[in-house]
Amino acid sequence: MAIRVGAVVLRNGEGDVLTVRKQGATLFQLPGGKPEGDETMRQTVVREAAEEVGVQLDPAQLEFLGDYTAQAANEPGHEVSGAIYTYPGELAEEFSPHSEIRELKWAHPVPGSPGYAPLLATRVFPALGRQERLEAVDAHSDFSALSDLS
Repeated sequence: MAIRVGAVVLRNGEGDVLTVRKQGATLFQLPGGKPEGDETMRQTVVREAAEEVGVQLDPAQLEFLGDYTAQAANEPGHEVSGAIYTYPGELAEEFSPHSEIRELKWAHPVPGSPGYAPLLATRVFPALGRQERLEAVDAHSDFSALSDLS
């Protein structure tokens, strides 16, 4: 059975992703964590972002990227299943490590990058790349020609 978590992709103006390294860990991962009580994953993400990096997210702006499973970074022999959200909103706050977080790092989302948790490096970074390619295609597509077919 996989460990269930919720996490959020926060990006800067250059498209880099905010990653965190927890106390006692060597790999960076997304801000996030396990739900408490009967929290939804969206509520978990909002709470964890505030606790870990000191940012207040508007839950209505969270966009679901997907559910991904990979080897757990900090619990050997386990898998982690993450509900991953992106946050497109502008953030006025400065990020800083809180709670169990020891270090923050902006990462360029390159699939398979060393130094990152497997869920991030092998699942989320590739998903972000696919999302960016789809957005680029949509932005450059001219669908007006389709109306001529009717």
